Amino acid sequence: MQDLKTRHKSFAIAVEMLIQQLPKNTINVAYANQLIRSSSSPGTNYRAALRGKSSPDFINKLKIVEEELDESIYFLELLQHFNENFKNQLDGLIREASELLAITVNSIRTTRHKSNK
Repeated sequence: MQDLKTRHKSFAIAVEMLIQQLPKNTINVAYANQLIRSSSSPGTNYRAALRGKSSPDFINKLKIVEEELDESIYFLELLQHFNENFKNQLDGLIREASELLAITVNSIRTTRHKSNK
């Protein structure tokens, strides 16, 4: 299984490669601009979390990862609505973002649980 740093990076690259294929119209450009930022942010914040100085610092950085992945899913869903020809590709990206989100949420819960002992 790929490590999470690699998965986050691969996700951002896959999103950006798909965006390059989408038709250039007002809706796609607006959503794509938001998606580029939100899909690349989890990777940078995950890397920062790994360098966290404490459990609360680690959790705070993972919370940013969680928010940005959720935002990415939202914009992927919007793009999917307006780009039916790209449904399969967008489904795959939504699935990957959802898996990364689930892993992140679980990591937050596990760290909180360990911190409260």
